[in-house]
Amino acid sequence: MKKLIALVLMGLIVYSCAKEEENLMIVKGNITGLRKGKFYLQKQIDSLVVSVDSVEVNGESNFILKDIVESPEMYYLAMDKSDKKIPFFGEKDTVYIKSSLEKFNFKYLIDGSENQDLLDDYYDFIQKFNGQNLDLQKAYWQAQMSQNTDSVTLIENQQKALEKRKYLYAINYAINHKDKEVSPYIALTDLVNANTVWLDSIYNSLNPEIKTSKYGEELKNFIIKIKVAEE
Repeated sequence: MKKLIALVLMGLIVYSCAKEEENLMIVKGNITGLRKGKFYLQKQIDSLVVSVDSVEVNGESNFILKDIVESPEMYYLAMDKSDKKIPFFGEKDTVYIKSSLEKFNFKYLIDGSENQDLLDDYYDFIQKFNGQNLDLQKAYWQAQMSQNTDSVTLIENQQKALEKRKYLYAINYAINHKDKEVSPYIALTDLVNANTVWLDSIYNSLNPEIKTSKYGEELKNFIIKIKVAEE
């Protein structure tokens, strides 16, 4: 009996180790100009951002951090004694992060994460909407200063139409990438004020495995919470 229990325990340990190895994320960082310091791998647990790994760097710019990724989610590469962080979509396998000490948190390259690639493409297009909105905002203030009420009304309508196009783009992007965790993530970050009909459409379009992911579950709970509040 004792031998059987020992074999079962050994089997569970082997299975657990194999499972961890399968879901292991390795972050390989390269920060040029770095000679000494400490970096943290962080993620959000409940409402807190916590460190899940750390590494001391002394004399070289390369380092490695690790975590077990049960479901792809946002991580942060944080620098010690600084509020600078590099956000990235973490997932199992190897993720490469390159930056410099001088431009650590605003100029960096991330490779090895499909969700991050999709998120980068999404943000690149959203920036175009934001740029157009800035131009309209400038024109709006000029029209107000010159007391041109017709122009003010026209620009206000253009801003509303632009905001609508931005929302529709985000919704379509999320639905078109229903097989990736980036879909519910975009819904949770950029579409929290959208009509629940649209949020339902995004959630219902998700592949089964994405529905059970971290952000898939969070989106489902968010929709339920909104519907309860609306009753």
